[in-house]
Amino acid sequence: MAKAMLGLFAALVLPGMGLFASAQAQQSEISFFVTSVGLGKGGDLGGLDGADRHCQALAQAAGAGGRTWRAYLSTQAEGGATAVNARDRIGRGPWRNAKGEVIAKDIDELHGTNNLTKETALTEKGDVVNGYGDKPNRHDILTGSQSDGRAFPPGEDRTCRNWTSSTQGSAMVGHHDRAGTSPPPADKSWNTSHPSRGPDGGCSQADLRSTGGDGLLYCFAAN
Repeated sequence: MAKAMLGLFAALVLPGMGLFASAQAQQSEISFFVTSVGLGKGGDLGGLDGADRHCQALAQAAGAGGRTWRAYLSTQAEGGATAVNARDRIGRGPWRNAKGEVIAKDIDELHGTNNLTKETALTEKGDVVNGYGDKPNRHDILTGSQSDGRAFPPGEDRTCRNWTSSTQGSAMVGHHDRAGTSPPPADKSWNTSHPSRGPDGGCSQADLRSTGGDGLLYCFAAN
């Protein structure tokens, strides 16, 4: 009787333990995600530091906080500040999503023919983010970057005043689902689709939502 009970216990419990271990392994491998939520203040992210803290906090909550996380964001050389390129902040790769799928093996592939699609650009929880045609559409991801991952030159704002404005300004966004109404090839660009805009000045949360966004970020493990 005791042996039968042990056998039943093993049959019921061990497969579940295997699935748990598999999920833990995948979370330990994750090195890329789209934030499941934004900071809620439009383009005011508290600068790069605030954006990085958001990535780190979400990774921590998902069990992947043992790595150094960076937001894929550039800043412009304005007001005496030095420009920062998003591509220089995120490590060397390879980067994997919450399911262990490789997004890109290195910087060149990330900014070339990568594996970033609606089905692979998952949140830290492993969820798909709403895209073009979904309600609400959340496919505009803040980047402030050119297609090669470098900062825009000074002059025309493409970073909501280096991620400190929730009113006036504009931020370059990309489409995580590689779809939309922008002229080709911008409609399919994951990091350079169009600038934000709207009645509040271009950088409010309402402005970001008006064009199909929610203030979401790409987060990469830099180590």
